[in-house]
Amino acid sequence: MRARPLLNIDAGELAGEPEALYALAQIANVACGGHAGDDDSMRRAIDACSLHGTALGAHPSFPDRPGFGRVHQEMRTEDLEAAVAGQCAALARLARQAGTTVRYAKLHGALYHAASRDPGAARACIQGIRTALGDAVTVIGPKSCALSEAAAHARLPYAVEAFADRGVQADGALIPRGQPGAMITHPPQAAERARALMTTCDTLCVHGDSPGAVAIARAVREEIDAAGP
Repeated sequence: MRARPLLNIDAGELAGEPEALYALAQIANVACGGHAGDDDSMRRAIDACSLHGTALGAHPSFPDRPGFGRVHQEMRTEDLEAAVAGQCAALARLARQAGTTVRYAKLHGALYHAASRDPGAARACIQGIRTALGDAVTVIGPKSCALSEAAAHARLPYAVEAFADRGVQADGALIPRGQPGAMITHPPQAAERARALMTTCDTLCVHGDSPGAVAIARAVREEIDAAGP
């Protein structure tokens, strides 16, 4: 029987981010320079994780700050590997300075989807993560995809993710952002979705940059905690 999932939150992406997100999250995936984030924001996130006992994760993306990492980029595999490794290494360096470690890695936005479909992109991302963060880091991603296969080949731990604050199409794929129903912004609805997904994944995600993210995260965390051990 699958244990109850952990709540992961994509974080470190916005100025004025509520610290309450880190108190609710069990894993914080911290933007590390590709789509958002700099040394100051990463330090704040690391400190918040340490304060609240939240596991620290890296959240690398295509190098695409203008598009917030949500626009697909055509990159050579060696360049993609270097970009992912560089972002993860930046967070790892600051974590070491603070006396902690990066325990998770989750790709962001368009790169998350590209690596789930494209074996070459998946291998490049996994190698970049492994180079920067070592062999003990747990990769977070979709179930049964190119990324999960690349992680298994590299013998990296893998956590299957589902989204509590995203709507899905009839085939189970996420509704693309910008379309009606793409984002779930009503906390009770997010809690209901979390309840439905509880036994299908290792970790449930709430996006920290969404309007009302704290209330949504609280509702989802309460649902997780209510599920018992």
